[in-house]
Amino acid sequence: MATELDHVELTMENVSVSFPIYHGGSRSLKKSLLFRGSGGHLASDASHRVVVEALRNVTTEIRAGDRVALIGSNGAGKTTLLRVMAGIYEPVTGTVKSRGRISPMFDIGLGIDMEISGYENIRMRGLILGMTPQEIEAQMQDIIDFTELGDYLDIPLRTYSSGMMTRLTFAVATCFAPEILLMDEWIMAGDASFMSKAKHRIESFVAKASILVLASHSLETCRQFCNKALWMDQGQVVTSGEINEVLDAYAAASNTG
Repeated sequence: MATELDHVELTMENVSVSFPIYHGGSRSLKKSLLFRGSGGHLASDASHRVVVEALRNVTTEIRAGDRVALIGSNGAGKTTLLRVMAGIYEPVTGTVKSRGRISPMFDIGLGIDMEISGYENIRMRGLILGMTPQEIEAQMQDIIDFTELGDYLDIPLRTYSSGMMTRLTFAVATCFAPEILLMDEWIMAGDASFMSKAKHRIESFVAKASILVLASHSLETCRQFCNKALWMDQGQVVTSGEINEVLDAYAAASNTG
């Protein structure tokens, strides 16, 4: 029997993204950037400005049940691609279409206010994640129990240790069922005593997603949680397909490169 999540999808067709380098028309600047090994591809736009082509003609189709690993060296375009999927960057050319609520998990501490209480931060962070006030309240007890912060939730976050902050932000970030989950590296959280509990929670959180897109340098993590992979290099798709096939090709190329 088909469910609502079965219709979740994310597609990109011939998507390109470029960033102009202002005051970068001189040959000396272009030459210096080339020698520094810019992650994207250097080119000139219609106004003869030097631009970094962060993505070039990327086409992909991701459907319900897909867990896609984005792999590639630093500067390959993985983070840019995630941000285009999330609607943070707008393509210069091409189209991005999605069906389903997108949940970008790039910074789990986004929207935290150090001057207000833990409870107030839970509600504010939940709204930023796209939850309704009713959804936040429905998850409140679960968040409270998971953080183990007790009465500290009544006082401002500026009194919290870094470990307490991590417990709070992590609990809120993983309290809902995502539809399209975008992650830039795997979420790690807290001290040793908290890690076991956090590991179980993040695995359960990811399992609830209809679609996962994970950019990671850890091939072990990619193999564990993904069933497909998309290999990026200088803003272009090298290849995509079944996880082991693509990761084996990438590892072989990295060893001979």
